[in-house]
Amino acid sequence: MNIYEVNDIAKQVEGNSYVGRGIVIGKSADGKKACTAYFIMGRSANSRNRVFTEKNGEVFTEPFDASKVEDPSLIIYAAIRSFENKLIVTNGNQTDTIYDFIKDGKSFRDALNTREFEPDAPNFTPRISGMATFDEGDFTYEMSILKSIDEVGSACARYTYDYPAIAGLGHFIHTYVCDGNPIPTFQGEPERVAIPDDIDEFTNSLWNALDEDNKISLYVRYIDLASGKEENRMINKNK
Repeated sequence: MNIYEVNDIAKQVEGNSYVGRGIVIGKSADGKKACTAYFIMGRSANSRNRVFTEKNGEVFTEPFDASKVEDPSLIIYAAIRSFENKLIVTNGNQTDTIYDFIKDGKSFRDALNTREFEPDAPNFTPRISGMATFDEGDFTYEMSILKSIDEVGSACARYTYDYPAIAGLGHFIHTYVCDGNPIPTFQGEPERVAIPDDIDEFTNSLWNALDEDNKISLYVRYIDLASGKEENRMINKNK
């Protein structure tokens, strides 16, 4: 086993019916762009009734059909927000917690120390989060997962990872290992994945590899490190 192997993200998810929600952060192979991606999947009608929307550079999950919403508490939230030189991406309303803490001069870790996994027994879905910090034409990034320490949700285990940005390398964290009942929580460190130079290559490869029945939405942002120019791609299964 090569612990330094960099994998094709499509091969990481294809054939897996349910990896849940996923975050990718990394740097393009040419070293010129920062990549951030977030996708959602769903098994229930309530989870599948969603789309991504973008407002002023921020990304939100919203109902596709508002009349069919059963419980908005864990499925409607700001997924991507930015504050000054930081870009935040998460799978829940902890996006706002991180934003508020950063605005008050505190840290990513400080914010997540106040949160825990989702209260959706028996799955206890992990909260996954990432934040890129840009400075002097480059960036670093942090990733986190908050998950139950046992099968009954008795306490929260918190894991935080800090990364330098390395050309061609990204890290991928997702909520679940695969489908199940209850659904098995993600294990181990964020997975090492390749980040190509072309946003469309990355977007299409990931979207096409996600399970056709369960995938819902994908958002990808590439930021040019020299100019700050953004390229964004958003795909919603519900149109």
